[in-house]
Amino acid sequence: MATARSSDDTGPLRRAGRAVGRALHRPFTGTARGIRKATHAHGAGESGLGKLIELHAVNGAGDVMITVALASTVFFSVPTDEARGRVALYLAVTMAPFTLLAPVIGPLLDRLPHGRRAAMAGAMLARALLAILMSTAVATGGLELYPAALGVLVSSKAYGVVRSAVVPRLLPPKFSLVKANSRVTLAGLLATGIAAPIGAGLQMIGPQWPLYGACALFLLGAYWAFTMPPKVDSAKGERKAHMLTHGEKKPSLRTVGPSVLHGLQANAAHRALSGFLIFFLAFLLREHPLAGQSAAVSLGIVGVAAGAGNAIGTAVGAWLRARGPEMIIVTMLTLVLSAAVLAAIFFGAGMVAVLTAAAGFSQALSKLSLDALIQRDVPEQVRTSAFARSETLLQMAWVVGGAIGIALPLNGVVGMSVAAGILAAGALAADRGLLSAARRRGGGSARPRVA
Repeated sequence: MATARSSDDTGPLRRAGRAVGRALHRPFTGTARGIRKATHAHGAGESGLGKLIELHAVNGAGDVMITVALASTVFFSVPTDEARGRVALYLAVTMAPFTLLAPVIGPLLDRLPHGRRAAMAGAMLARALLAILMSTAVATGGLELYPAALGVLVSSKAYGVVRSAVVPRLLPPKFSLVKANSRVTLAGLLATGIAAPIGAGLQMIGPQWPLYGACALFLLGAYWAFTMPPKVDSAKGERKAHMLTHGEKKPSLRTVGPSVLHGLQANAAHRALSGFLIFFLAFLLREHPLAGQSAAVSLGIVGVAAGAGNAIGTAVGAWLRARGPEMIIVTMLTLVLSAAVLAAIFFGAGMVAVLTAAAGFSQALSKLSLDALIQRDVPEQVRTSAFARSETLLQMAWVVGGAIGIALPLNGVVGMSVAAGILAAGALAADRGLLSAARRRGGGSARPRVA
């Protein structure tokens, strides 16, 4: 009787507890189901692209946590003159070795066609370890921070190279490469937007806490990398490297075709502009904020404009179905060049915001189109090397643009004129070749071919 009475007494409490648990649990499970439905839509779940989209979101969130920790140490915590020196030192210490290491990434990963899940997981694990190592140095900003930052950079680029090479293996039916790349990139941007304020909140607890968060995210990413479908590591249906016979040419990066070459030139101009605007406007707006605004608010305005433009450009890429990548790149370069010229002539808060938004929008669509060109035109045997070398060139273009932005006098009209000059040089180098290549392909209207 006592047992029955006890059961009757606790029954309502248990039911109430379960009801409360379901109420608290439902928002999280509902959100998770909504995210899974979005990432797996239109055949992405069946092809495996959905899992890559989710993995890239984790990657973007982890990277932005590290960026928040580094920015607080290298830039925001010191006066402008000292910040210029620290930023220049960061670029020199991290990027000089990167230029030597990056060309090795592609050929090394080319030797791992059956281990790409392990390669992505390894890049995640390396950054998890480096985040912990950096947590002891981030508070002081000591020189030991820079070798660790170099390791994070190399690991991040290695992941990006493998991820780009994997997309064609997971392409759903009726998906263009531009659309698939856009879906993946958009997930990374959304995750970055969510993780950035979380990282800033952790930064208020202590400078090492964003790095702890990054470590946890990268450990999760390493696990998810191994849950990717087995066909990521399968070579079934791919062309194999073979011995040369008379009259044959071995696939190499010298035979990628004019579209990839000119697309890379145009994207280098976009990336140089990005580096230039980031550093030039960061220092300019610290000393000369936008009218009626503080330095922090001014930086926030241009940052939001650039981020919104990038997100919209990526979303437009996801909407596009069968558009020629060559024509997209030419159109985007023309768009942002026009914005830069207008910003130089009518320099002011509004035009700076317009230029940064146009730069984000055009860079996103141009990079997606370049990825599609590489995936379409470069043989599988050397595709990973092509991505690695293109990423290296684009990273160096970003550094060159950033170095110009650091060294330039803090004059808005001069800065916007230099930005227009960078883009004009890119247009002169690339537009004619891209237009010719598009005409040879019948205007580029056909769906990109996947090797």
